[in-house]
Amino acid sequence: MTQTSFQWPGSNKIAVMVTVLLESWSDGKAPSYSPMTTPLKPGTYDRAGVTWASYGVRAGIWRIMRILRQHAITGTICANARSIELAPDAVRIAVSDGHEIAAHSYTQDAVMAYMTRDEELAMIRRCSDVFVAHLGEKPKGWISPVLASSNDTAELLAGEGFLWHGDYNDEDLPRVVKTSQGAVIGLPHTDFADNRVLRQSPRAYFDAYKDTFDYLYANEPGSLINLTLHSQFGGRPLISSVFNEILTYLKSHEAVWFPRHDELAEWYRSTNIQAVPYAQRFFA
Repeated sequence: MTQTSFQWPGSNKIAVMVTVLLESWSDGKAPSYSPMTTPLKPGTYDRAGVTWASYGVRAGIWRIMRILRQHAITGTICANARSIELAPDAVRIAVSDGHEIAAHSYTQDAVMAYMTRDEELAMIRRCSDVFVAHLGEKPKGWISPVLASSNDTAELLAGEGFLWHGDYNDEDLPRVVKTSQGAVIGLPHTDFADNRVLRQSPRAYFDAYKDTFDYLYANEPGSLINLTLHSQFGGRPLISSVFNEILTYLKSHEAVWFPRHDELAEWYRSTNIQAVPYAQRFFA
């Protein structure tokens, strides 16, 4: 297969990866975003933010899994290891439904870019240990909190045997990321997730993905969409209802592939293609 004739398996026109983020913060900490619009004084315990953030492991992940089950779509759940400890039943059912569980650091505030190389390696191994304890195997993929990896992250992941790394926004399609410890498949993330509409209409979430899909489906065969939502926000009816609409719309089209991240990465690795630059797809 040459780069200029790149296409998905089964003659599919477009691939859609469903990415579900299952996130938790350290005790007493809250995300920097939430529906509340009045900031508290610095140093004040944000009880509303802390409880809001816990919705994902308590309810949100369950609703998302139910919607995916209704559409017979399997995706990749990128879970903080702490979320696995807090919601082990949900994660085990996700695995039984066919979803991939990928690593997303230990907590959402354990940011790789703030760590030394040794701290990063210890964090990666800590997360893998939680996966083995609760799921019986190490994760195949990794996405860093807020995509904030360091110059060492890919190399450390390759050395630990990871298949894919999802922190890349420099290409539309997968590419091989080579390091001194081996290679990982770099998967592109999205520019638009559910938390972008926190204070807007959830219709913006539907419109963004519908319009993107329509353009790529009509004009750029072999394209990839990363459909992303967060359990603590996207798992609420406000966004889940729209997420359900998006899936219904996508599934109404022929030749759409819904791979898990590991499925796509395994297939891409088997092609021996190093990268698929846009210029070589349409200007060769």
